[in-house]
Amino acid sequence: MCGICGQISFCRNLEEYKDYFFNMQNALLRRGPDQHGEYFSPEAVLMHRRLAVIDIERGKQPMTYAVGNETFTICYNGELYNTLEIRNRLESRGYNFFSTSDTEVVLKAYCEYREECVDLFNGIFAFGVWEHSRKRLFLARDRMGVKPLFFSMAESGLVFASEIKALLEHPEIDAVMDINSLAEIMLLGPGRTPGCGVFKGVEELKAGECAFFDSDGLAIKKYWELKAKEHTDDFETTAETVRFLVTDSIRKQLVSDVPLGTFLSGGLDSSIISSVVNETFRREGKVLHTFSVDYEDNDKFFRTSRFQPNSDAEYIRLMSDYLDSKHHRLVIGTDDLTDALFSAVDARDLPGMADVDSSMLLLCKSIREQVTVALSGECADEIFGGYPWYRNKEIRDTDGFPWAQSTKYRFAFLEAEFASMINPDDFVYSRYKNTVLSAPKFCNANTDDARMSEMMKLNLDWFMQTLLDRKDRMSMYSSLEVRVPFCDHRIVEYLYNVPWEMKDHNNCEKGLLRYAMRDYLPDEVLYRKKSPYPKTHNPSYRNAVSELLRGIIADNSSPLLDFIRKDKLNELLLTDKSEPWYGQLMTTPQTIAYFVQFNYWLRKFNVRFE
Repeated sequence: MCGICGQISFCRNLEEYKDYFFNMQNALLRRGPDQHGEYFSPEAVLMHRRLAVIDIERGKQPMTYAVGNETFTICYNGELYNTLEIRNRLESRGYNFFSTSDTEVVLKAYCEYREECVDLFNGIFAFGVWEHSRKRLFLARDRMGVKPLFFSMAESGLVFASEIKALLEHPEIDAVMDINSLAEIMLLGPGRTPGCGVFKGVEELKAGECAFFDSDGLAIKKYWELKAKEHTDDFETTAETVRFLVTDSIRKQLVSDVPLGTFLSGGLDSSIISSVVNETFRREGKVLHTFSVDYEDNDKFFRTSRFQPNSDAEYIRLMSDYLDSKHHRLVIGTDDLTDALFSAVDARDLPGMADVDSSMLLLCKSIREQVTVALSGECADEIFGGYPWYRNKEIRDTDGFPWAQSTKYRFAFLEAEFASMINPDDFVYSRYKNTVLSAPKFCNANTDDARMSEMMKLNLDWFMQTLLDRKDRMSMYSSLEVRVPFCDHRIVEYLYNVPWEMKDHNNCEKGLLRYAMRDYLPDEVLYRKKSPYPKTHNPSYRNAVSELLRGIIADNSSPLLDFIRKDKLNELLLTDKSEPWYGQLMTTPQTIAYFVQFNYWLRKFNVRFE
């Protein structure tokens, strides 16, 4: 994985402003500490920071290739999992290759197929290709939105980057928040509207989009979207297809010239991935390294709840023994978890998921000490229906985002001046409704399956994007490449049309996935009730973040107090009621930490409101 950035301008000689672009490139150092490369011309600048994973010597970027009378230069962040297949296809059309890198395959596929090349790719990516003769830039982002690509229309032209922090190094792009930004942070955060970069003027190419930018402007196109169709496979065929797609996706993602391991929480998704990887490693005589996170004194303070029925530790031990893996367990103390709240904002460039982010950041740092690539189980819940809001009919049928029924609660924190500028219900509901209306539905679908199409689209476009943001930024902050096999678009396309009755096989969450992968896991793990990403239950954490927030409230120069009511913050500190802020992972302690992150973000970027 890597970091990319650059600019296209038709009104300035960009070669005269190299310092700006080196500053942008340096902001992405953590995404790519191994190598850097630059392409400069009067109209185009492409910058690259590389985390070398495949063909370390010959995969350097930006990479340029000339064919016929045309020349193309690429900067690319990502990983293709069908590189060999596309390479063979291009070789049959007369192309020669000097490396084994997927960058060269992506570049030459673009030379041959132009924008249609993205239809061939199975992978996670964000890249730009500059066409020298036509003087136009092509940008593309993978179907599921695993890899980020932000952009802004500056006075001098289009500026793009893997992360917002790099855009803000450009002298024409300022850290500005408007009323829409504030509504995003307070009413939707840590989620955000697809395509919105929160900062004024900052946008993101959406999942499955590509774009051309030339002297006529920017033209964005949706190249991939879900399609509804009748599912004609019987249950056994469906399970067999799921098994093939899941195992094939995992195996395809094992290509690496550097050490590779897996996340292992003891839950269904990471255990499936670890077991399939382990099968391959055993054949190759390799030992799998697995990684988990826990918190100081969690064994002492953990309490069973509807959302978290049991802790992970015993299942991790069971699964690690089953695999005979080399397991690494990180135990995080309250001080480290609290301190990392600020680094997590540095990584995400926005207020995030509080300790859910900071613990992931610390885990990724620990993993990077052992391996450079890790496979993780994100996105299975969105696709196979694992979340509580899929299976609880009352929540499922509620008209609104199922993980954030808290608009009134959130809105109450805003100072009156800003509250008067926002219609909170319209702001949130319009985004919900637009997503629901965009969900393709098979014409003969029953009521449950029609609603499940809407639920899956909501989760793919919103909740999953928040988790993918988290995983990309927290991992790349430590130069760790994380791959997410359940995000394979083939799995998503197939599962979108599988009836809910099959997904809920045996009236069990992710029942279809459990049945399809039943011989890869011991029964205790296979039938374990879903438990979300682990968080600390130690009361010292709430005490620590509360102390931070009290300090912010006591300091009249705190930028948070310009926007948020002091009385509501004090009320938050005193409440015994656990009001969800964002799904089951963010309740009162995380809400307190979210405001701590919000204040830090405002101060770090010196954000101004206009």
